[in-house]
Parts: sequence; C-alpha cells; structure tokens
Amino acid sequence: MSCAPDGAAGPRPARTAQIARLKTDVFRDQARYDAQARRRLAAARNAGPQALAHVATELGEPARLEAGVAIDLLLSWRAVGDARAMADLVAHMAAPLARARMVREQLGFALNRLGRRDEAEAVLQELLAEYGPSSETNGLLGRVYKDRWEAAAGEADAGRWLERAIDAYLQGFEADWRDAYPGINAVTLMELREPPDPRRRELLPVVTYCVRRRLAGTTPDYWDHATLLELAVLRRDEIEARAACSAAATALREDWEAQATARNLRLIREARERRANAPAWAKPLEDALLEAATRGRG
Repeated sequence: MSCAPDGAAGPRPARTAQIARLKTDVFRDQARYDAQARRRLAAARNAGPQALAHVATELGEPARLEAGVAIDLLLSWRAVGDARAMADLVAHMAAPLARARMVREQLGFALNRLGRRDEAEAVLQELLAEYGPSSETNGLLGRVYKDRWEAAAGEADAGRWLERAIDAYLQGFEADWRDAYPGINAVTLMELREPPDPRRRELLPVVTYCVRRRLAGTTPDYWDHATLLELAVLRRDEIEARAACSAAATALREDWEAQATARNLRLIREARERRANAPAWAKPLEDALLEAATRGRG
C-alpha cells in the first residue's frame, strides 16, 4: 500500500512492486539455487566469520559460482560484518553478476563500511543515473553522506554533508512512500541540524503512518520495529519507545542492524544533550539494543 497522501507529488510504486529494501531479506526464500550450498552457508553464518571463510574457500572460485550461491555468500559476509570480504567477493565475481543492481548496491554498502567513501558514492551515483531514485540506493547513498558528516564534525564543510544526506534520504522516501527507512533517516538528520529543520514536523507523521501500515501487515521486520522506536524517541514518547525497543530486540537478525539503530539513537541523544533537553530514559534504549546484539553472538 502506498503511504502517499492523496494529491502528493512523487512517483507511486505499483501495488504489487516489492519495496526495494526487502530484496536482500527475501532473496533466500525466493531464489532457487544449490540447496546444499544454502544449508552450508546458513550454518557458517551462525558459527561466525571463520566458519564462513572456510565454507567460502571450499565453494571455490567466485567467478565460477552459481549466481544464487555467490549472492548468498555476499549477504552472508554482510551478516557477519566483514565488509572487506564483501568487496573482495564482488571484485572476483563473474562480470555480468557483479554488474547486477543488488550486487552493486551491496558493494556500495561495503565500500562505505571500509571508509572508501568516494568509491561508494561513485557506485551508488552510477546506479541512480541508470535506474533513477530508489528507497534502497538513495538510503545507501544517504548513509555515505551521513558518515562523511560525522567524520567532518567541527569542520567547515560538515553542514554540506548533512544537507546532502538529508536530500538523499528524502529523495529515496519520495521514490517509494511505503518504505519508511529513508524517511526516518531524513527526519532524524533534520532533528540533528542546528537549529533543527522545521520540515521534520511535517514529515514525522507521514513516516509514522507508513511504518504503522507495515506493522499492521503480515511481514513486519526488524527495521519496522526499529523505525517505530526511533520515531517514538523523536516524539519523546517513552512508553512507545520502550515497547518498540523490546520488539526490535526480539526481531533482530544481524548485529549490524542493532548497531545502526543504536548509533542513530545516540546521535539524537547527543544533539539534545547539547541543547540540554535530552530525556533520561534515552541512553538505556541504546544499551538494550547493543546488549541484544551481544546475546545474538552468544
């Protein structure tokens, strides 16, 4: 269902179109590829990076892997937090597969995690030039600019990176109103501006409506609960924030998800601490998410 209000500008996705962000989540359920390799990769992800490295070696040369196996391996490296292995795998994939949109998006993700932000930006901008705005590609590009903004803290050009991040996330949200992920990031960064961006007041209820529609459906995931948590923190709603935090921790799949959400919550809290108006209950929510990730490794 589209979350765009009647008469709102911006492209509307077809009702049957999949939200771009979800294609990596549903890949293993929908793609058909070697069942034995699928099982081995699943077991290795649960066992950790060393086990995954062992299975990757046994699978053989990346260029000769079945496409489904290669993508599963790529997403498995992401799941265990090894961005370098992700980038190396793409570099050695068969050329047609390495040019696939999802693979290039994941390469942009990995390059940014490695601090190779110029390269990450180039990959994602190339995708936007080819395919146009999307909630996934723009969301990844927004994260590149957001990381540049954090790295430039105190420097003259920091504000420029923050504005670019907001614009990238906002464009991604407008490309697919059903996907609250770029929307919540735009709202959060608007809150972090000094002074806060007044547009956040208009955007906040729209993003809230979107995520509530997702949660009312049959397939809510970690990001839906995490988004509701972040929205509740932005609204200073302690009761809903605590409930959403518990739901997000239960739905957690990969450590980096909780780390990303806790990072956003920390940025909001620190901005409010500088304004001397941060609620006392904010920090324990960050700690709870990070503890859930630690338990998942145990």
